[in-house]
Amino acid sequence: MSSRVTRRGVTAAAVCTATVPTRAQEAFPSRSVRIVVPYAPGGSTDLLARIVAERIAPELGQVVVVENRPGGGAVIGSEAVARAAPDGHTLLMATNGSHAINVGIFRSLPYDPLRDFAPITIVASVPLVLVVPQAMATATTPQVLAERLRARPEQASFGSAGTGASGHLAGEMFKRAASIDMVHVPYRGDGPALTDLVAGRLSMSFANLPAAIGFIRAGTLHALAVTTPTRSPALPDVPTMREAGVEDFEVDPWYGLMAPSGTPPARIARLHHLTVAALRLVEVREQFARLGAQPMGSTPEEFAGALRADITRYVQAARAANIAAN
Repeated sequence: MSSRVTRRGVTAAAVCTATVPTRAQEAFPSRSVRIVVPYAPGGSTDLLARIVAERIAPELGQVVVVENRPGGGAVIGSEAVARAAPDGHTLLMATNGSHAINVGIFRSLPYDPLRDFAPITIVASVPLVLVVPQAMATATTPQVLAERLRARPEQASFGSAGTGASGHLAGEMFKRAASIDMVHVPYRGDGPALTDLVAGRLSMSFANLPAAIGFIRAGTLHALAVTTPTRSPALPDVPTMREAGVEDFEVDPWYGLMAPSGTPPARIARLHHLTVAALRLVEVREQFARLGAQPMGSTPEEFAGALRADITRYVQAARAANIAAN
């Protein structure tokens, strides 16, 4: 079995930060700051956003609210931020699903991931983990799982955090690599998908590790492999897909903070500084480690370059897997 999607090095790109001079002179922040999460509560995006919000709020001197706006494969929440006032008070916790994979699977989007957003920093990178419910626990490898799903295709299904999410793409890649037919069931985040997986309503899921790790440690879900090139320190006994016998299968999701395009450069710089400083805190790094997430802290220019590269890569992968959302 062979399939591959991975993120490579970062290239520099200009960040669009055109602004209105009077706005730049206003006090910032002058009210509470929102971080919009385009997925349901309880998923990886939500968990990481809340850690960041808690740490930057005291430095900003304002409440930082995490607002979940799920739906449409992260389109609803992303569009809301794209249309928000570019004053730094409304931010988005974007993912490679909302801003790279969606370009490949939607015929049209109500936002342009490059033109309509100002990158602040990549917050974290996490593995996906292939998990199965208790009823499938004896399927100890991806190959054994594939054999069982091929034997009972009428019961084969996989859930994801939504159409266009990294887990959706990984599931389609696994279907193609293993020559199996499965129904994709999209949810409004990893949380609801994993709840149904635990209940046995799904056969498997490629879930973001921060959302799944609690279920894995509790023994209600079983991890078969991670999608990154190396094992996760949070799950050292779980092999990579390559180690498990699935060659050339890598998916490396990221989470990044963005503002609407046109947000004043000084405000982008301040939000970047405070977020990166938070990511360097020992306690934050420990929180991320417990979730299986690797703190990043890129520059806005590095984030923009990585996004451009991922759009090209994931568009190609989505077309190869024949994924289309509309």
